[in-house]
Amino acid sequence: MAFAIRNLSVLAYANGFTLWHYKAGRDQLDDVVEPAFFSDAADMLNEGDMMMVSAADGGRIMCVAPGNSGDVRLSGLG
Repeated sequence: MAFAIRNLSVLAYANGFTLWHYKAGRDQLDDVVEPAFFSDAADMLNEGDMMMVSAADGGRIMCVAPGNSGDVRLSGLG
């Protein structure tokens, strides 16, 4: 499955920081952490934002890191 903007939601926002949730449906965590997965939302995600991901094989809290040429990278926290 590909990224679906309707599955990305803001849980909290304050002082330029956003806490996100993404429901990945049938996608695996390994698919979601690929740099190009969130490219369609690159204009909304900022370095240092946190994202909670619910995927078919579990969940993870990640931090948005700088990417290359419009890619969004997530660094895993668990």
